[in-house]
Amino acid sequence: LILGNSATISNVTFVRPANFYFSGFSNIPHITYFLIFLCFAYIMIVVGNVFLMSLIYLVKSLHSPKYMIVFNLALADLCGSTALIPKLFETFLFDRSDIVFEDCLSYMFFVYFFTDVQSWILVIMAYDRFIAICFPLRYHSIVTKPAIAAMLLLVWVVLLSISASMVGLVDRVSFCGSLVIQSFFCDFGIILELACGDTSLYSSFSFVSFLLSVCLPPILIILTYICIAIALSRVASRKERLKALKTCTSHLILVAICFSPVLYISIAYSISGLDRNGRIVNITLAYIVPPLLNPILYSLKTEEVLNSIKKLCNNMLSNITMSKKVFTAMLTKWKVLKWHTKV
Repeated sequence: LILGNSATISNVTFVRPANFYFSGFSNIPHITYFLIFLCFAYIMIVVGNVFLMSLIYLVKSLHSPKYMIVFNLALADLCGSTALIPKLFETFLFDRSDIVFEDCLSYMFFVYFFTDVQSWILVIMAYDRFIAICFPLRYHSIVTKPAIAAMLLLVWVVLLSISASMVGLVDRVSFCGSLVIQSFFCDFGIILELACGDTSLYSSFSFVSFLLSVCLPPILIILTYICIAIALSRVASRKERLKALKTCTSHLILVAICFSPVLYISIAYSISGLDRNGRIVNITLAYIVPPLLNPILYSLKTEEVLNSIKKLCNNMLSNITMSKKVFTAMLTKWKVLKWHTKV
């Protein structure tokens, strides 16, 4: 493998490769069926999330803080999947295992950025449920549009800075050995393993980033639901508890689906190790399944959204009926005019 250009900064030479090479999904049994599933999943992700965002945008009754959060989650899901899956298909369907160094950095940035945004939006959702259940009378004064907009903006800006810093660090690493990435995308940790020289600073940043994006969000969500459980056990009857918990079902399912594969990989790796193929499949599911299920959980399982869909469909049918009546009236008038002209 031939290394590309090098740059000298402050008497330190950084050797950058011209390309990296992926080896993920190699020697995995029945990989064709898995890729077909990914193709189907991506189509459903695009259709479902675009539909959900369009619905929230078009229906004024959904212009609330809660659905501002749902809209941002759908946007992060759509962008993250689009950053990951098309490149994955290009790599393994068209047998293009190489990727230019600069493209690899961009690939890494967008995948990590949108995935981290997804995790922290789930934290904001947990905060929304906490206020709604524990402080119902003050909910509309605390959870306002400006407050949620500020929280969402903070998440996007901070995570944008962290992801950009991560990519900037990789750009300052030298590579003088193997350039084969044992994964299906430009994984920050795996790329650091390929680097030569002292990478302790980069490893420390990787660990801090792991804590902020993978460990801290589920911990905050768990603490939030512990507070919710304590509050419900003190003031609510059994019927009220079930009603309150029902409003959290979609969020809890999405949290479990989002973080379970990552936690499973971490536990399995620390206890007995995890083979490369198992790790790759689990990470892929962690990136694909949450964006796939999010529109379903917040469309088919939410009464407010279902009612909005019915209302939107009824309005469309009314508009179509009205258009037909107008067209029929215009056609009748045109026929009458034509008959008079002949006479």
